[in-house]
Amino acid sequence: MPRGDKDAYTDKQKRKAQHIAQGYEERGVPEDEAERRAWATVNKESGGGNKSGSGRGVPDTHQSAARGGRAHKSGSAEQRSAAARKGWVTRRRNAARK
Repeated sequence: MPRGDKDAYTDKQKRKAQHIAQGYEERGVPEDEAERRAWATVNKESGGGNKSGSGRGVPDTHQSAARGGRAHKSGSAEQRSAAARKGWVTRRRNAARK
C-alpha cells in the first residue's frame, strides 16, 4: 500500500491511479507494486495532489502517457542492429588503445 493520505488528490487523479494500477496488474505486476507505480505516474503527470492550496487546477503534462506503453527502444530492428554493431566496433577500438 502506498504511504500517505490520498485526500489531497482529486477524484480524477484517484480514478487515473486506479486505472493505471489495473493495467499493471493485468500484465502480472504484484498489486502493491502496481499501486506504487500508478501513484508515481499520477504524481509525475500532475505534480501531486491538486485539491487544495495555491496552484490548484494545474493542467497535467501527460508526459508518461506520451510513450503509450511502448518498450524502451527506438527505430527498426535494422537500425538497432546497426547501432549495436557500431557500438561494438567502437568498444573494440577503444579497448585496443588501452
